[in-house]
Amino acid sequence: MSVKYISQIIKEGAFSCLLCAKPECTKNCSKGVDCGSIISSLRFENFAGAFDKASKNKACLLCTSKECEKNCRKSKITQSVPIKRVISSLLEADASEAVKKYVPTQEGFDADKVDLSIDFMGVHFENPFLLSSSVVGSNYEMVSKAFDQGWAGVAFKTVGVFVPDEVSPRFGTLAKESNTFVGFKNLEQISDHSLEENLECFRKLKKDYPSKVIIASIMGRNDEEWEYLAKVCEEAGADILEANFSCPQMAEKGTGSDVGQNPELVAQYCKAIKRGSKLPLLAKMTPNLGNMEVPAIAAINAGAEGIAAINTVKSILGVELDDFTSCPSISGKTSVGGYSGKAVKPVALRFINDMKQCSELKDIPVSGMGGIETWKDAAEFMALGCGTIQVTTAVMQYGYRIIYDMIDGMKRYLFARGFKSVEQIIGKALPQIIPADKLDRRSRQFPKFISEKCVGCGRCVTSCFDGGHQALSLSDKGRPVMNKKCVGCHLCILVCPSGAIVPGSRTSK
Repeated sequence: MSVKYISQIIKEGAFSCLLCAKPECTKNCSKGVDCGSIISSLRFENFAGAFDKASKNKACLLCTSKECEKNCRKSKITQSVPIKRVISSLLEADASEAVKKYVPTQEGFDADKVDLSIDFMGVHFENPFLLSSSVVGSNYEMVSKAFDQGWAGVAFKTVGVFVPDEVSPRFGTLAKESNTFVGFKNLEQISDHSLEENLECFRKLKKDYPSKVIIASIMGRNDEEWEYLAKVCEEAGADILEANFSCPQMAEKGTGSDVGQNPELVAQYCKAIKRGSKLPLLAKMTPNLGNMEVPAIAAINAGAEGIAAINTVKSILGVELDDFTSCPSISGKTSVGGYSGKAVKPVALRFINDMKQCSELKDIPVSGMGGIETWKDAAEFMALGCGTIQVTTAVMQYGYRIIYDMIDGMKRYLFARGFKSVEQIIGKALPQIIPADKLDRRSRQFPKFISEKCVGCGRCVTSCFDGGHQALSLSDKGRPVMNKKCVGCHLCILVCPSGAIVPGSRTSK
């Protein structure tokens, strides 16, 4: 069985799991296998961590009762998660190769030998993982729970001197196939608590969690408010300030992303903030413009020490064609709101790369966010130059508990590749991102077909003809045959469901 096929069994099974708060599968396993934890680790791409857990109790390989699946809550919706098949596949000899595809070796793994701590803008973080400014960090009870579970810090939900009037409902999701949460839209504004309530949260959090980092996200409407907010947040115990120049759904004009698209206002308000406080300042950028470097440079020149990016993307999720409303519907109406979730990850990475490739910004600290769900997502952001990572939408969907596999998965990845510190991967991918005119255009890499893995579905032929270069046809035996029209675009590789097409050798044109 191919590595890709084994991986697919594992991934499809893990992604079908409801990720219950109290897994019945674990509770009802008479052999003591922590099924829920193993499946959860697989879902969040911590394959090595899941393999390690499963290897400690291999009872799934011999189990015939399948009590875990009989008690799976997913069966009340469609059908049970194939828990035995997933865990057994993970434990098979070939499955270990699937694990190694992501993490080469775990021999001698020692979590204590990998340092996830990082010094960012002069502030020490025990690990790079933070809650981003949003509903996931908006009161003491929430943040304290997150801190207890391992998050290193919080960018507290944006505070201001005014309290917005919110709408209901305020969330919506974009679905694709069986995934109901491809993208997420929100109409949230800044904190709906008073400034004094929020400041008291800062004081209490700093008192009870002195080693955790509190980033005060602030939003003013004029110079005086920005300066005042900076001053009182520092006095309340904040470690870093984050200027929200990027919220795309503020009801009041001249706030949020209205500021972030105006470099002059960005500079003006950064100067006001620096008058009010000596704390390090992150300027949070909006992606709702073509060139993020312009306002980012303006912020740095005006005193900001770092950049946070990206905030949510302005969006309309779609239209309900029965009544022509859109989601979320507020008394039949909606508005443009902020789009987030896994779908915006490529957009976020592009903006971060643009800034890190800019000569005026390449050495500026960046706190990255946008579609981060797993340790692997986080590592990709760090490889493009981010020093810390902020998360919201994944927490809203899965809870603070994702931090366990973010920490464990990151440590296992770093250990396997010989890194002793997470700081060592920062910016490692930047040299591989080059201008389009510098790419190798003198050679091609044709696909290679592995007939014994082909299932004869013909997906590659259909996609190549209808969306490519008509370079494939089906033989009498139902196998793809390539002709001289192939340009090496690799569309066939991307659509093949069985791993039967792989990159071949590169040859000169």
